[in-house]
Amino acid sequence: MQKRQAKQGGLEAAAVGLGCMGMSEFYGPSDDAKSIAVIHRALELGVTFLDTADMYGSGANERLVGRALADRRDRAVLCTKFAIQRGEGGSFAGVSGRPEYVAQACEDSLRRLGADHIDLYYQHRVDPEVPIEDTVGAMAELVKQGKVRHLGLSEAAPATLRRAAAVHPIAALQTELSLWSRAPERELLATCRELGTLFVAYSPLGRGFLSGNIRSRADLSEGDFRLSMPRFSEENFADNLALVDGVRALAEEKGCTPAQLALAWVLTRGDHVVTIPGTRSLERLAENAAAVDVALTEAELAALDRVLPPEAAAGDRYASMALVDG
Repeated sequence: MQKRQAKQGGLEAAAVGLGCMGMSEFYGPSDDAKSIAVIHRALELGVTFLDTADMYGSGANERLVGRALADRRDRAVLCTKFAIQRGEGGSFAGVSGRPEYVAQACEDSLRRLGADHIDLYYQHRVDPEVPIEDTVGAMAELVKQGKVRHLGLSEAAPATLRRAAAVHPIAALQTELSLWSRAPERELLATCRELGTLFVAYSPLGRGFLSGNIRSRADLSEGDFRLSMPRFSEENFADNLALVDGVRALAEEKGCTPAQLALAWVLTRGDHVVTIPGTRSLERLAENAAAVDVALTEAELAALDRVLPPEAAAGDRYASMALVDG
């Protein structure tokens, strides 16, 4: 597995990591034993950059990842996040970047993970009520205490990233990036490169749509959160499926899968870019990991731009973009 490194602080990450969110919530029924097997196989394949958060499954995902790493913690780069609060029954209870909350959230995550440190600790969403300098200042204290090795932000705008980096080096910035979510190309990717910050692309397969395996809304199980997302809506599904079919055709010409083509495209956005596709399948894990071996020519990149140009996807990324820092 290829490795890519942040110039700020030296954080090293596998080019293709593993998003663990869907192992506990959002994508329908899951099986902890199978998910742990996927994590163990990921480590064997060099997919060592593992991504979780305290809000996934209201803490259940951190506990799951912690169990998976109990006897192999030193083989993983363990990343988790704080800020999105969950209430009774998993309800959304707001975002907090208050310094006192940062400290408590970290303690809670360490306990659930069964770990003595977190390799990369992200603020999951920017709290508009708390200056980013105050939040990052509290996160920096965790580094001094040895509880956290590197700091990150998620869905933060370029200006916010600059302010944060003036307080403490920001090793990674995580934001959605894929063939149909290309907004970071406008400024954020360049800002990360300038600051020596790794860009971590989440949902690089458009929450599975770009894999070509989702052909109708009926392919999603009851309770799957994608059914409530604009790009999977009745109104937009057919238009977006047509875009995906264009990617499928190019993948067939290339001799790879649509998912591999989509992941390879993300990795061409810069040598400071890594990605964290999620999966609960050993087969999909191997497929995703092999995407690092898919080299794209300028002609192939141009063809992808033609079949899925920026802003082509029908519908917003989320039903509400209120929590995405502008």
